[in-house]
Amino acid sequence: MLNISKNPLNKNVDLSKFKSAALVLNKSYYKQSKRFLTGFAIVCIIILFLPWTQNISGRGQVTSLTPGQRPQTIQSPIPGSIQKWYVREGQTVKKGDTIMQIAEIKSDYFDPNLVERTSRQRDAKEFSAKSYGEKVKAQDVRIGALQKERVLKLEQAENKLLQAKYKVEADSIDLEAAKTNLRIAEIKYKRSEDLLKDGFTARKNLEDAQLKLQETQAKRVSQENKFLASKNEVINAKLEITRIKAEFADKVSKARSEKFSAQSNQFSTEADVQKLENQVSNYSLRRDMLFITAPYNGFINTAFRGGVGQTFKEGEELVGIIPEDIELAVETYVEPIDLPLMHKGEKVRVQFDGWPAIIFSGWPNVSYGTYGAEVVAVERFISSNGKFRVLLKPDPDDHPWPKEIRAGSGAFTMALLEDVPIWFELWRKLNGFPPNYYQPVDGSSSKKAKK
Repeated sequence: MLNISKNPLNKNVDLSKFKSAALVLNKSYYKQSKRFLTGFAIVCIIILFLPWTQNISGRGQVTSLTPGQRPQTIQSPIPGSIQKWYVREGQTVKKGDTIMQIAEIKSDYFDPNLVERTSRQRDAKEFSAKSYGEKVKAQDVRIGALQKERVLKLEQAENKLLQAKYKVEADSIDLEAAKTNLRIAEIKYKRSEDLLKDGFTARKNLEDAQLKLQETQAKRVSQENKFLASKNEVINAKLEITRIKAEFADKVSKARSEKFSAQSNQFSTEADVQKLENQVSNYSLRRDMLFITAPYNGFINTAFRGGVGQTFKEGEELVGIIPEDIELAVETYVEPIDLPLMHKGEKVRVQFDGWPAIIFSGWPNVSYGTYGAEVVAVERFISSNGKFRVLLKPDPDDHPWPKEIRAGSGAFTMALLEDVPIWFELWRKLNGFPPNYYQPVDGSSSKKAKK
C-alpha cells in the first residue's frame, strides 16, 4: 500500500473496483484551503496597487511657538540671601507679583541710606558745578571789561601821542622862528657894529643890538630844548601805548586762563555729577532687585532654592515659572536624509503622548487620534542628536489641539508626502531609498496634503 516495493501493487491490481479505494483515491483534499490561499493572494496583489502616502516620522515634544512663552527659570542679577518667600510651588501668580525677598551680602551695599547719601553727594557736586559756571561767567565779564578798558586806554594814549606830535610840530615851528630871529639879530648886531665903526650910530645902539642878539640866542637854545622835549614826549607816548597793550594782554590772558581753569573744573565736576547720578540710578535699581517678581502671568513650577537665609550668586536659578497662556507648538527631529523634503507649510500629523490613537501612517484619512500641524521653521544647523529640528504649529484648517496638553509632553509626528503604490513603498523600504524628492508649488505642501 505504501508503494515501497520494486513491484508496486497498484500497477498489477485494479484498485478502483474496491469500495474503500474509490472513497480514498477519488476524493479532493484541502479544497477550502486552496480557495482561501488563492483569494488571499489575489487580495494581496490588489493591495499592492493601492495608494500609499509617503511620510517622514519623528519624535519630539510640545513647546511654545513664541520664545517668550516657554517655561523658564528666574535668576537674580545680584548675589544675595533669601529673606522671605511669598509663593508656594504650583501657585498661580500675576505679572509683577512678588515671589521672594532677598538681602544684600556685599558690604558695599549694607548702608540702608545709601541712595539718599549718594543723592546728597550728587547735589553737592551739582552746586559746585554751578559755582564753577558762575565763575566762568564772571571771568567773561572781566575779560569784556578789560577789553573795553584797553580800548579806552589806547585811545587816551593815542591822543597823548597825537598831542605830542602836534607839540613837536609847534615846537619845530617855534624853533625855526627862533633861528630866524637869531639870524635877524645877528644881522642887526653886525650892522650896528659897522655903523659904529663908521661913526653913524651910538655905542648904546650897538649894545642894545648885542643884548638883543644874546636874548635871541637864548630863546633859540630854549626852543631847541622844548623841541627835543616834545620829541621825547612822542617817544614816551609810543612807549605808553606799547605798555598798555602788553599790560592788558597779560591781564586778558590771565583772566582767560582762570576762565579755562574754571571751565575745566566745571566739566570735571559735571562728569563727577554724571557718575554720581549713575550710581544713584544703579543703587535705586539694585534696591528694587531685592524683590524678585513674576515676569508674566503663570504658575510657579519648582523652587530651586529652599529655606530662608540661603545665599546664592548672581545668575543662579532660583525658581521655575510656566506661562499661563501658551501658543502651543511641537518641535520634532528628522534625519538628515529627509531634510530636503521638509519645507515651510508642509502638512504634518501629530500624536500626543497620553492620547489614544490608531495610526495608519500610509492612510492618514483613516487614522484616529492624530491632529493636524504645519511646518513653521526648519533649522539650518544640525542638533546635538544628529538630526535637524523642525518647528510645527497647529493647522488652522484642522480640528484644534487638546487644551489639556502641557509643554514638555512627547509627540510623534508624521510629515505627509506624495501618494505612491504600496508595492513601490515596499520596494523603497527594502532598498533603503529616501521618499520621492519633490518641491512644493507656491510654497504649499504635496497634493495629498492639499486634499
